[in-house]
Amino acid sequence: MLTVVTRNIPTQATLVSSTVSLEDITAQLDALETEATARIAAAAGSRELEQLRIGLLGKKGRISAVLGAMGRLPGDQRPLLGQRANLLKQQVQSLLRQQVSALEAAAMAERLATETLDVTAPSTFLPAGHRHPLLSSLDRIVDIFSGLGYGVADGPEIESDHYNFSALNIPENHPARDMQDTFYLDPGTLLRTHTSPVQIRYLEKTPPPVRVIAPGRVYRRDAVDATHSPVFHQVEVLAVDEALNFGHLRGTVTAFLRAFFGDLPVRFRASYFPFTEPSAEVDVLWRGRWLEVMGCGMVDPAVLAGLGLDPERHSGFAAGLGVERFCMVRHGIDDIRRLYGSDLRFLRQF
Repeated sequence: MLTVVTRNIPTQATLVSSTVSLEDITAQLDALETEATARIAAAAGSRELEQLRIGLLGKKGRISAVLGAMGRLPGDQRPLLGQRANLLKQQVQSLLRQQVSALEAAAMAERLATETLDVTAPSTFLPAGHRHPLLSSLDRIVDIFSGLGYGVADGPEIESDHYNFSALNIPENHPARDMQDTFYLDPGTLLRTHTSPVQIRYLEKTPPPVRVIAPGRVYRRDAVDATHSPVFHQVEVLAVDEALNFGHLRGTVTAFLRAFFGDLPVRFRASYFPFTEPSAEVDVLWRGRWLEVMGCGMVDPAVLAGLGLDPERHSGFAAGLGVERFCMVRHGIDDIRRLYGSDLRFLRQF
């Protein structure tokens, strides 16, 4: 609270009961001006300044108390006293505003000094995230084939029997159509068992020459164990052009495998797939043993004819691989189920 100093400055009651002169009241205002100037300059906060404002300029403030004696002065002296009092009020108000501004500026300067960001200081360490090993393996596969001039195509995961089987030269009695292998949604609709249907859809819209890969999720009715999952990822490779032969297929697959695994021996073994002829399975010599990694072959002429292409003019090759298989071999993972869990002890290794 403002302490009202009354020493040598009579109160309003005293002024009313005694004889006063203009010189006495002017002297009191001068003394009050000196005191107010000093106290405002010494104020340390806005609360103290507000108390000073009320104590000096309020209805019961000290300036009003001094002016209470104006009625006892002669009429010709009252205007002079009023001018002096108004000047004092204006001066006090100006001093208060200046001190408020000064205190606010000092507070802001102190805040800026304490909250300044030192851009030369080392930042707080935040552990960075990284790609899941399965996704990083898929990215690597796509990067390699992109470097070989292949585009990327996508298609629906809910497929028709025609695109998943018939258009790929898979007959009605083929084991792949058995309910133990395929998730059927209704007699004509299923969850795709491979991404080869994407190739058929792509060839329907895009005339040769074609070089494309089709990565994506596929679904099969497999029991879950260390090497099998009902949901996994495949990448299908397709090239269709004039005069392509098995040598082009062998060179492309070998270049891809050596880019992914390193400069390892690669071998091709004769095999069978309904939509390629001739067909082969591909192995790499990995850590002292032959490991099967993908299947491939020349596109069956019946598949090309079904798409309206002339097998006498056009030929093509196709290959397919499981991304989980490549990821497990590349990183030495012993159980496919680790790729679908959320164990941070495992994921932080990559």
